[in-house]
Amino acid sequence: MVIGGDAAGMSAASQALRTAKANGRSFDVVALERGRWTSYSACGIPYWVAGTVDGPAALVARTPDEHRANGIDVRMQTEAVDVDMDRRMVDYRDRSTGQTGALPFDQLVIATGAEPIRPDVPGADATGIHGVQTLEDGTALLDRLMANDPKRAVIVGGGYIGIEMAEAMVVRGLDVTVIDKAPEPMTTLDHDLGRQVHKAMEAMGITVETDTPIEAFENDGGEVQAVVAGGRAYPADIIVLGIGVRPATSLAEHAGLVLGEHRGLRVDERMRVAGADGVWAAGDCVESFDRIARTFVHVPLGTHANKQGRVLGTNLGGGDATFPGVVRTAISKVCDLEVARTGLGEEDARRAGFEFLTATAESTTKSGYFPGTEPLTIKLLALRPDGRLLGAQIVGRTGSAKRIDVLALALWQQMTVADLAMVDLSYAPPFSPVWDPVLVAARKAAEKL
Repeated sequence: MVIGGDAAGMSAASQALRTAKANGRSFDVVALERGRWTSYSACGIPYWVAGTVDGPAALVARTPDEHRANGIDVRMQTEAVDVDMDRRMVDYRDRSTGQTGALPFDQLVIATGAEPIRPDVPGADATGIHGVQTLEDGTALLDRLMANDPKRAVIVGGGYIGIEMAEAMVVRGLDVTVIDKAPEPMTTLDHDLGRQVHKAMEAMGITVETDTPIEAFENDGGEVQAVVAGGRAYPADIIVLGIGVRPATSLAEHAGLVLGEHRGLRVDERMRVAGADGVWAAGDCVESFDRIARTFVHVPLGTHANKQGRVLGTNLGGGDATFPGVVRTAISKVCDLEVARTGLGEEDARRAGFEFLTATAESTTKSGYFPGTEPLTIKLLALRPDGRLLGAQIVGRTGSAKRIDVLALALWQQMTVADLAMVDLSYAPPFSPVWDPVLVAARKAAEKL
């Protein structure tokens, strides 16, 4: 029994059947999905809203019928409402008919994902306030955009979803304000790089209000009219929540399963839920092991969900696989400004008890004389005294951010900044300066050591 039909759940189901077949085994797989789509790219929703890509069909990697053709009994618009671990039954409700029932399981896969965080303030249930987590959310947001012809959008929160939705609204021609309670947007970056993002967004015509907590949402007859924050009302025709998400684990908690510090399910490296025989979990509803800080974190990304689902399915089907953890690598953009990070930031490193130094390099995406070259900043954190890389951040214009993958691999392999400074990276003027910005930043850190 699989609860959840997106990346983690359907990866697990598909891989379990493939592995079982290879091992001469067979079993029935039933998947319950509360929505109307399976196996879709939630990360593509901001670009669908912007009109950059088509949707929703283009965002679906595999339809329910395709999964059924592969042997999975997919039940759409069917919501799991309770899990009884003693009876080993899942109670469900058909959202289209209201019909209820119960289904037995021998092995249970929980892949319930995450849910947008809503501010606990007056008026938060007004019409016109949208989270963006599922294709249903994207559809509702687009319906309002099309029906109401809004002119003013307020984005609450300046994280990844916040800046991506700010871009979507700018592309659609709306006046955009981003309100964030943090000192700078993108709190996954250190303050100095977050400040760069702040200035760049304002240069794009986006109003960015920081150190400004949300106090209420004003509405007229249930229709949102404004966001009240920092003692001021910001008029809005449409509001998008970009505060972040939390693990959708209320079902698991009610069933008595173990949750971690971040309210995500706690699993081992084979994706088995702690203390629960025959129960597995993967994706945005679990906590992952951070290989650098050596602790558990909640990092809701499709990359992890797909890998974890594959590992889970392999083990469920009789194979042997492990998920080795994460280093928190993430990338995003707002218009032509690219933002990326991997590993620990300064606050993360202090919390983990590391003594460290930082080094920042200002460089360009191509050779300085080459047409179209753009500026970028790379910041590295290195452990004292041995120089092992602890984290990296990049802010720059088009062509900057994918360099984070080099740094993520160096971090994964526990390289020192001195090692990294001598790595044989490619060079040609259309792609990089002769000293790539990664090498320059690593060299600066090594010299500081």
